[in-house]
Amino acid sequence: MTINNPYQTYQRQAVTTSKPEDLTLMLYQGMVKYIRLSKKALREKKLEECHSNNLRAQDILSELMVTLKPGYDISDSLLQLYDYMKNRLVEANFRKQADILEEVEGFSVELTEIWSEAIKHLRTK
Repeated sequence: MTINNPYQTYQRQAVTTSKPEDLTLMLYQGMVKYIRLSKKALREKKLEECHSNNLRAQDILSELMVTLKPGYDISDSLLQLYDYMKNRLVEANFRKQADILEEVEGFSVELTEIWSEAIKHLRTK
């Protein structure tokens, strides 16, 4: 017998009923969350937890990469940025360096803010 977690049920419904732009925002927010969790675990010397959260952030970047539509300048630019961020996360995971995580976190926060503003602008039209 499994007990349904109300938060997981809500999260699943939010993902399945969201618009594509909202899903992208959720991915950006999730990336920020996992990078921060990875940094926290690194500070606390919980290396396995650091690794796991870093991998989740990398998975989100992989998902963002495959959702880009080729042939647009913005897609090409984002692909290069995502690739750079993912490579830096791999390096941070290997070297266990918080400064690299902070660098990628900065990009992630900025992308989240920009995307959030773009959605607001789109919805006020």
